[in-house]
Order: sequence, then structure tokens, then C-alpha cells
Amino acid sequence: MNDPTPISSARPSLLALLFWPVAAILLIAAVWWITFVRANNERTEAEQNTRREATAAAQAYEQYVTRSVAQMDQVSMQLKQSWEQSNGQLRLEHLTRDGMFLDSAFVAVSVVDAQGRVISSTRASELDTSYAQSAFFKFHRNNNSSSLKIETPQGAPTPVHAAVLFSRRLDTREEAFDGVVVVTVPSDYLTSFYVPSALGREGMVATVGAESGLRLEQQEYAGASPSETAFPHNPGLWAAEYGVSLLDGERGFPDGQPRFLAWRHSSAYPLVALVALSKNEAMAAADAYWIDGRNNAAFASFGLALIAALATVLARRAAHRLSEQEDVRLAYRTATESANDGFYMAAALRNDAGEIVDFQIVDCNERGAYFYGTSRGELLGKRLSSIEAGVFGDALLDTYTAAMESGFHEDEREMPSDKRLNIKWGHRRLVRVGNGLAVTLRDISERKAHVVELERLANEDMLTGLPNRHWLMGFLPLAMAASRANGTELSLLFIDLDEFKQVNDLHGHAVGDQLLKAAGERLRALLRPGDHVVRFGGDEFIVLLMPSEAEQQAASVAERIIAAFGTPFTIGGEQPQVGASVGISVFPRDAADAAALIKNGDIAMYAGKTDGKGQYRYFEASQSRIIQSRLQLKHRLLEAIELDQFVLYYQPRVDAYTGKVCSMEALVRWIHPQHGLVSPLEFIPMAETTGLILRIGEMVMEKACRQIDEWRSAGLAVVPVSINVSPKQFARGEVHRQLAVYLDRYAIPSSLLEVEITESAMMGEQEEVLAELGAIRALGVKLHVDDFGTGYSSLSQLQKLKMDVLKVDRAFTSELGNSREGRVFFQAIVSMAHALGMSVVAEGVETAEQLGILQELGCNEVQGYYLARPMPAAAIPSVLTQGNLFATTR
Repeated sequence: MNDPTPISSARPSLLALLFWPVAAILLIAAVWWITFVRANNERTEAEQNTRREATAAAQAYEQYVTRSVAQMDQVSMQLKQSWEQSNGQLRLEHLTRDGMFLDSAFVAVSVVDAQGRVISSTRASELDTSYAQSAFFKFHRNNNSSSLKIETPQGAPTPVHAAVLFSRRLDTREEAFDGVVVVTVPSDYLTSFYVPSALGREGMVATVGAESGLRLEQQEYAGASPSETAFPHNPGLWAAEYGVSLLDGERGFPDGQPRFLAWRHSSAYPLVALVALSKNEAMAAADAYWIDGRNNAAFASFGLALIAALATVLARRAAHRLSEQEDVRLAYRTATESANDGFYMAAALRNDAGEIVDFQIVDCNERGAYFYGTSRGELLGKRLSSIEAGVFGDALLDTYTAAMESGFHEDEREMPSDKRLNIKWGHRRLVRVGNGLAVTLRDISERKAHVVELERLANEDMLTGLPNRHWLMGFLPLAMAASRANGTELSLLFIDLDEFKQVNDLHGHAVGDQLLKAAGERLRALLRPGDHVVRFGGDEFIVLLMPSEAEQQAASVAERIIAAFGTPFTIGGEQPQVGASVGISVFPRDAADAAALIKNGDIAMYAGKTDGKGQYRYFEASQSRIIQSRLQLKHRLLEAIELDQFVLYYQPRVDAYTGKVCSMEALVRWIHPQHGLVSPLEFIPMAETTGLILRIGEMVMEKACRQIDEWRSAGLAVVPVSINVSPKQFARGEVHRQLAVYLDRYAIPSSLLEVEITESAMMGEQEEVLAELGAIRALGVKLHVDDFGTGYSSLSQLQKLKMDVLKVDRAFTSELGNSREGRVFFQAIVSMAHALGMSVVAEGVETAEQLGILQELGCNEVQGYYLARPMPAAAIPSVLTQGNLFATTR
């Protein structure tokens, strides 16, 4: 009788044989499931990162476009003001000759008259061109708005424009349409923000009009045609204020490539900044990850199947050995999920007490060994302490030990600066497997470098390379908090470059930009390594002294800065000279927050500049009140100009012997609605400082000519009227043009208008002074030297200038009758003037005794309260009718 095979013994064998194939199938399924999930996560993460990068790039590009257009806005506004203040006499050809608008950013700067014809341009070929049918010209002609208009070039044949026009309406003094100022710039002025490497081979940027068909593109991908748009035709895609979309298929890009399109509308202008990043390029790493993962999964599947087959045969004999191999295999799978990552398997080494004292590398791939600057064969078997010695210290061992305790650790870290390492930033993942760790290390240096570059662009001044205002407003609160915690002081030096505008006017903006760069370098060289220099904006810099041990330290640095800027700069053969005015505010003494500290430094600087340039001042609370008062006066002065609150008073000048009225001096007076008559001593210095004297001076010229015309129309025997010209007016060289305009407008003989110029106004370049005086004299207008004796005129200078009348300052007149020297001095002045063929007018005659002495000395004319005070225009007809003012003094 045969014994049957026991069922109990067959089943274990069958189960043992089936266990490994089933386990292999399950593991293979798990490998592929994890591979698919990871690949999908990589694609999702890549898309999200690309969307964030596109959004950040669009935001940065929009800020660049807004700043660039704001510069053109400023240029067109300055041209508008210059044109209207010169009453249409501004010539752009002269500005080009003086070095302006030579930068490649300006294709042409033109002035178009009210009929649409170009009458002045920096580009000769533009002259006589007609813009009468252009959209922007019709807009400005039909809309009484001074806003900036952004348009495409006239008759642009392609949808992508090579240039863009910035235009602004010009008005006459009666606010009638007087033409348009047009600034034409190339398209790359708004599209050259990114280099091609930042966008990828198929990336693009563009600026389009939110309200017009303007389209400026930067196309760097292969096959791009400048005559065809590379962006979608549908502007509805970027109708929202900002956003990002993936465009593909029919509604996508003309070349058929899928791209992420990010856009952002300008905060100040009807423009939209577009940035397009290629989806294929963005997903390249994720696709490579999927290919590698798929290959690894196939390799793992094959290995698992082979292991299952072998395990089925050797299951009973190698059960305990297979368990150890399973741990290694699981660790290997965890660490090798991506062929682009470095992986390591580190076994924990313990002492007799069971405490972890080190780790040993028992497996790795070549990528992982490359990160450490070695090969796989050299890395295997080494201890962590020997690998990391002198590079990571004990920090790495602590991290590995903590991962063993918690079972998992993941972070991103910047690697130490060591020539042996081939990675700068890594994404690290540690998973406990048995008595060791499976470690993966991914190189994320490129992504981190891109983020750092975006942060640098946002915080660095593009011209000087210094930190900018944005950086300062983020850094200063932290610095103040650190100073407060340490119980130290922080000094802020607010620096403004004196005479920088003159450098731009005389040498051009290119030299001005180079000067700003050199100024930043000069400031940096004066400071300690821990201090900071910031370009705050324009020609303003801020220096932070951290810490500032004593008040004298900030003063010492300010003195060094002022002394350093006393040396001229050397730029392209030119030697422009600027000075520095410095305001100092100290934390926590002068302010509790960053904005107040900056504001108080600015106030201190302005207070020093007001007292005289090239000085430094500490902030004082009283300065704020003084500056506020001055700002109020400036505001009222601007309002007075706009509301025409100025009137002219006239003071007669009479023949010293007959008393006959020979001429009159026009004197400006401010009649304020609430404060009444404001003394010229209060507002003229402010007008000089702010430059408003130019508008006031031209207004006086126009009012005087209009009044002369009214007196003539009334049949009065009008005598010449003299007007005062400020040094700023005379220095601009536009006085003769303005005189010609108003003499012609009111049809006044030039003999009825005279010009008074102080000695200080004629202290510029001799050739320029002689040219301007000659141009005035050529009109038939007589020239007076006003307040003679208070300036620096020499006999030789007066001889060259060939003036007609010498007006002696009242200081000399007041000495007549008081001392012998006063009479002798006045006699010498009269003799000198007559020898030069000049008439003499004595100012400030207040007594009969002074009049008698002047008659004895041969003075030609007299002027002063003894004869007549300044009076309104309504009182002049009776003076002209009377004729002889001596009769009223007796």
C-alpha cells in the first residue's frame, strides 16, 4: 500500500513557489505606479514652476516697460514746457548740437505745428513731413488734454512695429492747439529687457497697446520673421489686468508651438507686457524624468522577474539571505527613482551601547559620486565623517542621525563653498531603511540661480549696480531692528549731487549716466565693508553707517564725501564738476521708522543746500517747519502764476536837469487775495531758487509790452519802459527771442523797450555773453547795467560789453552829502561811464541835496522816492501828461 504525499507538506511548497511570482507582479505594478505618479508630479511641478516664472518675468518686464515709458513721458513733458515757455522758439536741432538726444534710444524727436507739418526735429529727414492724417495728431487736435499718447508709426506696413511714437499736445498761451511734440524710439527700447538665454530658445517678450494696435516684439526663436507677429492675434487673451495661460492649438501661437503666455497691464500707461515661455522647453526635464523613470522601471521589472524566478528555485535554501537582499533591493529602488539624482545608501555604525557614531556608504550611483568630485568605486566603503571632514563639519552627521530617529527628512540647502563639490544647491531626501538611510540628492542650482537673478533685478539699480530704493525699503527696517536690539545707533546720510542738471544740459545724458556710475564707485570707496551705498533715485544717494558709534563719525564721513566730490570726474575726455550736499538723520534719535528716517535725512540735506551747496547738516525738527513754510510759499507762487496775480508798477526816471520824464522802470508786484501786497523781497529769492523766475520774467516782458500798446492806443506820449532780466533768464540765452516775439505781437517800436541786466548776470562765458547782448542790441533795444557797484564788473569788461546806460546802485547815492569819499566815488563812476559813451542813472534819490549834488556831478537821469514812488499803470497817464516832475517836489 503506497503512502500518499501529505497535503500539508505539498501546500507549503506550492505557496513558496507562488509567493515570489505574485510578489514580483505586485512589486512591478508598484514600480510602474510610482513611476507614473512621480512623472505626473514632475510635470505638474514643472508646469507650476513655469507659470510662476512667467508671472514673475511678466511683472518684472511690466515694471521695466512702465519705467521706460515714464522716462519718455518726462522727456515729452519737459519738451512741452520748454516749447511753450519759449513761445514756440525752441529748436530741437540746437539741442542735438548741444549733445542732447544723441542716445540710440531716440530715433527722432520732432515738433509738429498745428497744421501737422514737422517744423523742428533731431532728424533732418523728418523736417516738412506731414502728420496731419495720423491718428495721434487728430487726437491731440480734437482733445484738450496734455496726457501722453502712445501710437504706432505712421503707415506701418507690418503688424509688428519697429518703433513707437510718444506724443503730447502743445498749447498756446490761450490754451489753443499749437501742435504736437513727438518722440520716436526703436522697439528694442521696450523689448530688450531679457536676453534670449533667460527666455529659452523659443521664448519671447512683447509690448502691446491696451487701447491701440501697437505691437512690439522680441523674437529670438529660429525662423521668427520681423514682418509677422509671433504672438496670438486675439487681444482678448490678455484683457484681464494680469494672468498666465497655456496656449495650444488653434487659439495659440502662429508657429504652432505651445507656450505659457503671461501678461501684466502697465500700472500707468495703456500698455500690456507679454512674456511667452515654451511649454516644450519647460517640460523637457519632466519628459526626461519620465523616460529615465520608464527605463528604470523596465530595468527594475526585468530584475524583479529574474529575482522572482531565481527565488522560486532557491527559496528554501536562501530564505534568510533573500530577506537581507530584499532590504537592499527596497533601498536601491527608493534611492534610484530618478537617473538625474544622486543616490546613496548609508549604513549606520553603532558603538557597544547601540548609539550611532557614524555612517558608511554601502552603495551609490555615479551621479552621486560626481556631486562629491569622485568616482563610485572611490566613494563606496567610506565613512561619512571622512567624506564630510572640513566641508560640512558635524552638521551633516547630526542630520543623518536625526533622520534615523524620525524615519524621514527632506530639505533644500546651499552646499558649502568647496572646490571638491560639483553642486551648489541640492534638494535632499533621507528615508530610513532597516539599519541605514536611503539618500537622494537632486541638483537644483540652476533653478535657485534663476530665483536669485530675479531677486537681484528687483533690488539692484540697473545703471550703477548699487542697491536700489526697493532694496533699501526692505533692508532698512531690519537694520533698524538690529540696531535697537544691540543698543547701537544707525546713521543715514542723504546725498544730493549739486549741479548735476547742468552736467546733463551741457554734456548730455550719456555723460550724466557715466557720472552717476562713477559717483556710486567713489562713494563705495569711502566706506567701511559693513556700510551700504544705495542709489535712491535720480542724482540722490543714501549711505547707511552700521553701526554708527558717535555723531562725529557721521560728520567725518560726510566731510570726506563732500571733499571727494570736490575733485572733477573724468568721463570720455570731459571733466564734469559736481558737488555734494549731505543731510544726516540718526536712528533712534531722529525717527522711529524707515520712511521717517529717510524723510528727515532729505529735509536736513535740503536745509543745507538752501544755506549754500556743498555742506552737511544734521536733522533738526525746526528744519521741517522751515521747509514746510518754503514749500507753501512755492505752492502759492505757482498758484499766483497760474491765476495771474502779478501786476506791474512803474517808477519814472527823469532828466537830472529839466525834470522831464525820460523813461520808466517796470517793477513786478504780487497781489495775493488774502495776504495783500507781497514784498518782492519775499518771493523773488524763492522764484530764483525754484526756477519760477523764468516764467515770471517772461510774464513781466509780455505785460510791459501789452501796457505800452494800451498807452499808445490811448494817444499818450509814451516814454521807454525798462524791464529787469534775472541772471537765470539771461543764462538761458533766450531773452532776445522772447523780446522779438512780444515786440512783434504788440507792434511796438524797439526803442520803447529797454532791458536792465545786473553785473552778476554777465559773469558767464565771455563769447556767450557778448553774443546774447549783441542779439538784444540788434533788435534796437537799449541795455542797462543795473545796480552797478554791487557786482564784479571791470573797466575792460564794460568796454567790451558796450552797454547803453549805467544805473548806479542806491548805496552810492545814499553817501552823497554824508562824506567826501561818497562824492569822489560817484564822480569817478560818472566820468568812467561818460568816457565809455554810457548815460548815468542814479538810483535811490531821496533828498533835494542828493539831487543837487548829482546835477553838479553831471549825472544824466535820476530815479527815487524824492521824485516818484512806483505806481500802478492807472496812475501813469497823469505823469506822462504832466511831463515835469520837479514841479511836484517844490
